[in-house]
Amino acid sequence: MTAFINNDFQDIVLNRKSIRRYDENVKISREEMLTMLDEANRAPSSVNLQPWRYVVVDTNEGKEQLRPFIRFNQLQNNTSAAMILIFGDRKNYEYGKEIYGAALNAGLMPQEVHDRQLATIIPHYQNLSLNEMDNVILRDASLAAMQLMLVARAHGYDTNAIGGFEAENLAETFDLEKERYLPVLILSIGKAAESGYQSVRLSADKLTTFK
Repeated sequence: MTAFINNDFQDIVLNRKSIRRYDENVKISREEMLTMLDEANRAPSSVNLQPWRYVVVDTNEGKEQLRPFIRFNQLQNNTSAAMILIFGDRKNYEYGKEIYGAALNAGLMPQEVHDRQLATIIPHYQNLSLNEMDNVILRDASLAAMQLMLVARAHGYDTNAIGGFEAENLAETFDLEKERYLPVLILSIGKAAESGYQSVRLSADKLTTFK
């Protein structure tokens, strides 16, 4: 199979490494950051409600605010071009009318589907329990995070996914409503200043069952 893998795929996916130390001289413009986030937003999403939300911490002041929440990842915070905080929005259904309306106007959704989505999906999401909603947004936001890591590689940058952070008070520290926004993941991003860590993965035949 590897004989058919092109070099871009090889570099973006198979050669991806987790980076702890970045080149502090490399910055990412906010214009390019928004471009990458737009590309990451193409990730799969349950009924297309896109519950992921980003806070891009790219200033010294912002990184100082973040510092207490990532005690074991100070090197990434100190050297990266940015730290991207990924949250899940528990009220993502509030964007349903805008999302489905845009799809209708673009000719991507028939009127009857648009009407059915608004009449059934939105009330269903409004009535989900907190646990059910959190399961949805954790899954979808994690897909967006992985897509963003691949997008960053395609743009020539490196990333490190950080799951070990202090979630308590993170949202309100960055001006988000605590009860609405669930912290999911933090990504450091920049240009690697080290070769990164090699890792070993179990082979697919150990992890897979065919029926």
